[in-house]
Amino acid sequence: MPATLLYEYAVVRLVPRVEREEFINVGVVLYCRQKRAVEVRLHLDEARLLALAPGADVVEIQSYLDAFSRIARGEAGSGPIGALDAAGRFRWLTAVRSTVVQTSRVHPGMCTDPGNAVEHLLERFVTGS
Repeated sequence: MPATLLYEYAVVRLVPRVEREEFINVGVVLYCRQKRAVEVRLHLDEARLLALAPGADVVEIQSYLDAFSRIARGEAGSGPIGALDAAGRFRWLTAVRSTVVQTSRVHPGMCTDPGNAVEHLLERFVTGS
């Protein structure tokens, strides 16, 4: 039987007009200490974005989400934050901020496979089936 792993996750939110504090959920970022890994899944529903913020620059917003994803994965070229260890990247990404891309509070969970867990969370909080 696979080992049960503790993970932490936050829902990634898109806040196109920060002053209004209205948002749509666009992804999930998950950290598993035992695996020393950060998993991220993002899904931008352009129709929902434009319903919330007509005239939003979808290309620019997608570039912000792409940068978030590159940092989470620690990819080359993702800057000094991307060079941090998994815990450091997760903590930086989930820090409270007033920007277009924000996250919910961090929540705990248990799983046997962080990759499956992040997919389940994406479906539950973002794509909703």
